[in-house]
Amino acid sequence: MKPIQVGLLGIGTVGSGVFQVLRRNEEEIRRRAGRGIAITMVADLDVERARSIVGEGVQVVNDARAVIANPEIDIVIELIGGYGIAKALVLEAIAAGKHVVTANKALLAVHGSEIFAAASARGVMVAFEAAVAGGIPIIKALREGLTANRIQWIAGIINGTTNFILSEMRDKGLDFDVVLKEAQRLGYAEADPTFDIEGVDAAHKATIMSALAFGIPVQFDKAYVEGITQLAAADIKYAEQLGYRIKLLGITKRADKGVELRVHPSLVPAKRLIANVEGAMNAVVVHGDAVGTTLYYGKGAGAEPTASAVIADLVDITRLHTADPEHRVPHLAFQPHTLSQAKDELPVLPMSEVVTSYYLRLRVADQAGVLAQVTGILAGAGISIDAVLQREADEVGGEGSTQTDLIILTHDTREGLMDAAIAQMQALPTVLAPITRIRKEELN
Repeated sequence: MKPIQVGLLGIGTVGSGVFQVLRRNEEEIRRRAGRGIAITMVADLDVERARSIVGEGVQVVNDARAVIANPEIDIVIELIGGYGIAKALVLEAIAAGKHVVTANKALLAVHGSEIFAAASARGVMVAFEAAVAGGIPIIKALREGLTANRIQWIAGIINGTTNFILSEMRDKGLDFDVVLKEAQRLGYAEADPTFDIEGVDAAHKATIMSALAFGIPVQFDKAYVEGITQLAAADIKYAEQLGYRIKLLGITKRADKGVELRVHPSLVPAKRLIANVEGAMNAVVVHGDAVGTTLYYGKGAGAEPTASAVIADLVDITRLHTADPEHRVPHLAFQPHTLSQAKDELPVLPMSEVVTSYYLRLRVADQAGVLAQVTGILAGAGISIDAVLQREADEVGGEGSTQTDLIILTHDTREGLMDAAIAQMQALPTVLAPITRIRKEELN
């Protein structure tokens, strides 16, 4: 049988990895897919560089639309990134009857509903395993492997840059700014790391997983997003003393009134496997009612790990290329006509309605009665305290210091109540600096 023909839009780091892995494992992949898979056309602005990668026998052009217009191309791989031209090209490929493989989490998180609707109407597939957690097959697990389950929650370390920074802060006791510069020097962080360190990249991925887990449309605009830029080395040290580690988690959870969708630093018990994921590695924990808790771990970025996911999508599409579109696995795991109904039944909750527990660090005057004032405010708000750690003043500010740190762990409470309580505590004359609040996730 003639190999299925693939057009590649963008042959940068990941695109090069896809081409090389596909060529290196060509026979193994053909045996798995039941048919050969060949990249026969590549579009890249740097034509000479692209030719040096693909060699003879592959047509190289500088116009992505020429790939889409080629009637011989069955599948288009989009590796351009971003929201702009990538969106236009993906929609044009779908309109031309091409299947699409993409690693573009930003595009799917923001415009996924439009893209999946267009693909469904045209009877083509959009595959996106590489969009979340690189080489970890978490999309496949949520769409197919866990399909018997009512998913209760997902929590993931899904950004390698921030996990590397937090690991270094913990290991070396350094503050965020120092470690960020080192991460940039080593190539773990971009020159402009905003999307990573502010949690946006993780929120794109969490949005996609939320849609797959709960059968709701992608709703990035409803996600709560908080990065790691305000974390201090002191908080990482105190968390360690209390038996926790701080990780940037993407969390989506089924709640009584809807779905939680949030990204923020979290204290995680050190005994949890996910708390021990270090460096630039990724990990995702999924809890389903039938299977219980499952963990998916591996490289979340890099040329060949991401290429592994892209090629897995190519194989899936090749296997299903001639199948009845009505009997393929839906893009978002649930049948398309059920998504709008689920959006009404399972709305994404505002952060004020989220229920979790908290770590609070207060820089306070070292004098009698301060602890009683603080705990009195929490009690008045109906917030129960789990643990209190008060440092000696000379540990915090040196000998003769008149300031100390008060660390409080709470039991579960609603975020809106905690916001009000923090405002009251901040107004106390004995509270000398902005209160640090980090959410705590037991992940039981």
